[in-house]
Amino acid sequence: MKIEGKVFVVTGGASGLGAATATHLIGKGAKVIMVDMNHALGEEMQKRLGEKSKFVQLDVTDEVAVEQFFKNVEQDYGQLNGLINCAGIGPSAKVLGKNGIHALDAFQKVLNINVTGTFNMLRFAADVISRYELKAGEEDRGVIVNTASVAAFDGQIGQVAYAASKGAVVAMTLPLARELAQHAIRVMTIAPGIMETPMLKGLPEKVQDALGAMVPFPPRLARPEEFAHLVGHICENNYLNGETIRLDGAIRMQPK
Repeated sequence: MKIEGKVFVVTGGASGLGAATATHLIGKGAKVIMVDMNHALGEEMQKRLGEKSKFVQLDVTDEVAVEQFFKNVEQDYGQLNGLINCAGIGPSAKVLGKNGIHALDAFQKVLNINVTGTFNMLRFAADVISRYELKAGEEDRGVIVNTASVAAFDGQIGQVAYAASKGAVVAMTLPLARELAQHAIRVMTIAPGIMETPMLKGLPEKVQDALGAMVPFPPRLARPEEFAHLVGHICENNYLNGETIRLDGAIRMQPK
């Protein structure tokens, strides 16, 4: 799919992986609607990226709000060609911790945002993308890229909720790709390793260096721009479909 002139929605677009992805897509000539709960950062991103960008404050788990959001996208832009789901949370808690048993509501919150939020966004996005009229020479109407994590495969102690949520995102990939094939919509998932996100950049430099040293090669934290570049390649390579790509420098996480 040619990115130039296409319309994308990026969740978690105010910072980190989402912000890098929005920047990359706009750099390739796309129009991007960024959604996030952080209004201040979102407005700042919109000002920085210019007229081809738009920020909308949105709770991805809110069914009514998300449905209306996509109606507005279709009305304002006349089309949608891609959804990049980057919104998510990653708290840590042991099942049997120092403060007692893992709270059920904490487990449910992670699943609600990381799984339900991802699904809620992609189901309405797929509906709008399916109505895009293919132009001469075009093969696909659009692409959905979800974000998992290496925790889906190598979950560490304390990541039971996070690993379960990202494992669910991975498991959705193939059945979604199979179903949406009839609408010429591709579905891919990226499973990042240790990313240089705002949260990690707030850690002491020695801690960051230690985390980076765990990666076989290159021995450093992954950069958000590398995630964004992979998103761009997935968009442009029509034969990538129904698969999860690990973006992790060959790391395999230890138990803790």
